[in-house]
Amino acid sequence: MPTNTPSLVTSLRIIPRDQHPISRKGISPNALRVLYRLHESGHRACLVGGAVRDLLAGQAPKDFDVATDATPEQVKHLFRNCRLIGRRFRLAHVVFGREIIEVATFRANSDDGSGDREVHDDGRVLRDNVYGTIEDDAVRRDFTANALYYDISDFSVRDYVGGFDDVLNRVMRLIGDPEARYREDPVRMLRAIRLSAKLGFDIEPGTAAPLPRLAGLLSEAAPARLFEECLKMFLSGHAVASFEGLERHGLLPALFPETAAALAANRSGALRRMLVEGLRGTDQRVAADEPVSPAFLFAVLLWPAYCRSLMALQAQGVNATEAERRAADRVTLHQLNTIALPRRFSLPMQEIWLMQSRFSQRQRKRVVRTLSHPRFRAAFDFLVLRRAASSAHDEDIAFWQDAQKNPDAAIALHPAGAEDDAEAAPRKRRRRRRRATAAE
Repeated sequence: MPTNTPSLVTSLRIIPRDQHPISRKGISPNALRVLYRLHESGHRACLVGGAVRDLLAGQAPKDFDVATDATPEQVKHLFRNCRLIGRRFRLAHVVFGREIIEVATFRANSDDGSGDREVHDDGRVLRDNVYGTIEDDAVRRDFTANALYYDISDFSVRDYVGGFDDVLNRVMRLIGDPEARYREDPVRMLRAIRLSAKLGFDIEPGTAAPLPRLAGLLSEAAPARLFEECLKMFLSGHAVASFEGLERHGLLPALFPETAAALAANRSGALRRMLVEGLRGTDQRVAADEPVSPAFLFAVLLWPAYCRSLMALQAQGVNATEAERRAADRVTLHQLNTIALPRRFSLPMQEIWLMQSRFSQRQRKRVVRTLSHPRFRAAFDFLVLRRAASSAHDEDIAFWQDAQKNPDAAIALHPAGAEDDAEAAPRKRRRRRRRATAAE
């Protein structure tokens, strides 16, 4: 495969229906309704982007996006169930119950001054609502594999930038100059990792080369957007491959700086084994259509950073309980500089960490209290996960497995340690001095 990225000069290739595998049976009926109504109203209408790419790659698309020459206002006029959204990119959302078909107007790659486009001095696109032709739209997209159009008028696939062959050859390739495209939108670096992990594609060498050097640009992206991109990377069933891609292409320190530092300092590799095992479990749950909590995910991703911070505080003489709380707060606060982790996830994440020290306690009251904690199940699952790093937790795991069935039997079977026995001993009650009254 050639390593140079394609120029911005387009060359149309039409792949007729009998030469590609896309069938309307694989397309959402609601997306077909939108495509047909636009076409019947005299507008050009194409399925575009990830849906076309996935169908060609033999995968079932999750979302179906439509591109058209109709303006957002014209789309809204055609569909009563339509709402217009976005400032940076003006889009039409046609709503069918839980399914939303996103409709975008063909956009131009340059502005002659008549459109609504704003670019920051560093190259980032702040607003882009300049409409153009389908050829303009194809060049403006990020990867060649995402710039394919399924035309509802004749069921052909239209390729302007070589994306059809790249999908067949399983290659992710940026359109245009990679460095310029990454500077326009640094999150494209994470999209390259995510899509290659999801599809099993290789990142084309010219597209991959700038990644380590430009990783610092991620600090310019909105933390809330990076949080959403992390959820897409790690909660879509390809978490392990995404994590390995971040490591391989030098993006992990930019996204999770303290975790990357902790993993580099951990010579035994135990922390990385546990992290990868946790991500593998996440992939298995997604594959089984079971729920996955972002709180648990980030507890796994940031655990190496928490352990390193905790050890540093304890080395300074901070007592164990205080060190745990300060380490949890410190890691969370530092990570918020990069990724906007909402409190509804960061607080349960910290509880999962802080409960780990409770699992060595066997005094009955504490056992009952721990079992009744709303975060017990997640914390216990996390304890089981820690076995990937060390077998030292086997005894605690066995105790709490028994305790969930019968606490008293578990306590009898696994006697308390000396510290817990001392805590269980009755305390001597101090006699209160009776306050003198006025009558005395």
